[in-house]
Amino acid sequence: MKPTAKQPHIAVIGAGAFGGWTALFLRRQGARVTLVDAWGPGNSRASSGGETRVIRATYGTRAVYTRMAARALSLWKEHQTRWHRQLYHGIGVLWLVESDEQYEKAALPILRDAHVAFEELPGAEVARRFPQINCEQVRWAILEKDGGYLTARRACAAVLEGFLAEGGEYRQLAVQPPIQPRGGELSAISLSDDSKLTADHFVFACGPWLGALFPDAVGDRVKPTRQEVFFFGTPPGDRRFTEEALPVWADHGTRFMYGIPGNEWRDRTIVEDRSSIRLPSPESLAPKPFKSPATISRTDSPD
Repeated sequence: MKPTAKQPHIAVIGAGAFGGWTALFLRRQGARVTLVDAWGPGNSRASSGGETRVIRATYGTRAVYTRMAARALSLWKEHQTRWHRQLYHGIGVLWLVESDEQYEKAALPILRDAHVAFEELPGAEVARRFPQINCEQVRWAILEKDGGYLTARRACAAVLEGFLAEGGEYRQLAVQPPIQPRGGELSAISLSDDSKLTADHFVFACGPWLGALFPDAVGDRVKPTRQEVFFFGTPPGDRRFTEEALPVWADHGTRFMYGIPGNEWRDRTIVEDRSSIRLPSPESLAPKPFKSPATISRTDSPD
């Protein structure tokens, strides 16, 4: 698609998952689009950075999140075929339910309405299919058949490459906090190389950096959560914890935790949304069926 004089010029600030896709779709709608990012797509400072991100549709009562996840999954699958590169690993997502089941129960009718493929598994069936999981406290589970994970950093870079291939413009520069014009309509922004970028419209997809760009309007109203990421090595030659043998598992328990099986020669990953975690003792890491995440944090951590 070649730019024309009648095309609106839209500047998208932030080349993460939201910014990259926004820029790509605006370009496909016929706009001239300039995408700007300080460090590049999927960089280590970005909320969309890192090696992996879970794609799951179970969000309790939040139906809009489920619909967004289902749409995102469809787009990733479509574009990895279009771009001839694997970005999405559809190994499934297993939600383990122990004592509190309100979150998962509320999600079931929403998953059905969104046409998400899933199974409800009793605890005994989870134990049969996945003997590497200790299911002593698992009552039942949701298995999202099409869920899985993205190679996050690589996926964001692929979106940028697709955007450039379709005629988009990209500049790797930081944006200075915009000065609000008297008329209330922004027409230009200053970049870190002392240049200015003028455009008809601006989209700021800056995630946790939004407050720094707009300290008065946003400030600390946007607060990114802190999630700890740990990598656990399994015994040499043990194939029980590869993505061929185990789906992504999730457990909200008292906190949300996700586990991604060893993938692309990396160790098993566990992500937990709290500021600190007590690691298991060395003795507890001996080869044995691993417990659901809520059980690990309660029974295997030293006092």
